[in-house]
Amino acid sequence: MGMIKKLMFFFGMLQSAAAVAEFSVPEQIQAPAGYKPVLTVHAKGDQIYQCTVNKGLYSWQTQAPDARLFDDQGQIVGNHTAGPIWEYKAGSRVLGRVVSKLDKTPEEAISWLLVEVLTHQGNGLLANVSFINRINTHGGLPPSSGCDANHLGSEKRSGYSADYVFYAK
Repeated sequence: MGMIKKLMFFFGMLQSAAAVAEFSVPEQIQAPAGYKPVLTVHAKGDQIYQCTVNKGLYSWQTQAPDARLFDDQGQIVGNHTAGPIWEYKAGSRVLGRVVSKLDKTPEEAISWLLVEVLTHQGNGLLANVSFINRINTHGGLPPSSGCDANHLGSEKRSGYSADYVFYAK
């Protein structure tokens, strides 16, 4: 019996260490001094792109994210949608704007971000959040082709996953 408890403790420690190591944030996108993480969630969904034209050049432009937010147990705890907006459980919601970005693996995944919260709604966990990081991104890149005069205005979805870390004082 003692051995099993020791093993469980050891694996628990390993998981804790992995969780902490997983969220090291590069200096370029760190939240300002004095802000501490209050929530970390995993997002899985799509980045939505639209075929647009600017000065005769066709390109895929980011329109919005459409993702679910998951806790450590894999339960859905919120949504991430156009704005960008993050909603958490019972009505707590924030709207943000990107302040800095870091292209960790531009050929493979969308940028890591530091987002400043502009507005709050509700009294939940996000009510005091001032900054958000998007880290550990996978996928979500714009389509590499198919944006031309025949596709102007069309939308395409690109699957992605990321971790979001929410900071408050």
